[in-house]
Amino acid sequence: MILPTIRASFGRRDALHLVDLLARHDPELREAAQGRLEEQGPDSLLDDPRVRNALLTDPDVQAPPSLVFYVLVRQALLEGGIDSASIADYVASVIVAFARSDRAYRISDESQEEFHYLVDMIEQMRTAEARRAFLLRAHLGNYALWLAGLFPDYLEARVRRRGAPPIDYYDRMGRTGYWLASESPEAAALGMKEVLGDVARSFTGVRASLNHLSDRFFWPGGGDPINRLLREIQRPES
Repeated sequence: MILPTIRASFGRRDALHLVDLLARHDPELREAAQGRLEEQGPDSLLDDPRVRNALLTDPDVQAPPSLVFYVLVRQALLEGGIDSASIADYVASVIVAFARSDRAYRISDESQEEFHYLVDMIEQMRTAEARRAFLLRAHLGNYALWLAGLFPDYLEARVRRRGAPPIDYYDRMGRTGYWLASESPEAAALGMKEVLGDVARSFTGVRASLNHLSDRFFWPGGGDPINRLLREIQRPES
């Protein structure tokens, strides 16, 4: 099970490094950033768009990749109107985990079985017991969010070529997976009930925020602008 652990791994040394990146040769800015860190805590730096820009452009960045992904996800969600550090932490943790080898296709680090289609997970959920059922439900949400959030143009191309399910299908399946996982006893035991439920309730908004992140930083200039407009129309009403 993927747990939201990035924010907890962020220490004072990391925070001071962000202060250095943000301030550089500006003593006044450094003093202001240091003051914010002491008075408001590290979130005051992690939520600052200037820190995101420094992490992406400064040649002397020493922050771990997981922290960079957290900042990117957190600020994409903030721009999308989702102000939940716990959701950002979980979503960033999923992205970091799925970036490793074939983890995106497996329900846990220990499992060797791979799933490439949501329908296959749903089919196995019908008869799976206890922990495996929980892992399948959570992975249904994770995999749907991973594909629809970061690779929406790939999904749209499949729709055009092969009549594959549209992006709102992934919204429905992902929301269902997270919701069922949040109601599992295993979620409560892991302290994951609330965050899984929050991601379920905000799924389409989270997915749309990841679309913007993908369009802006991962695949800039790619894809069809009409498809991007359609994705905007599918955003939830505020």
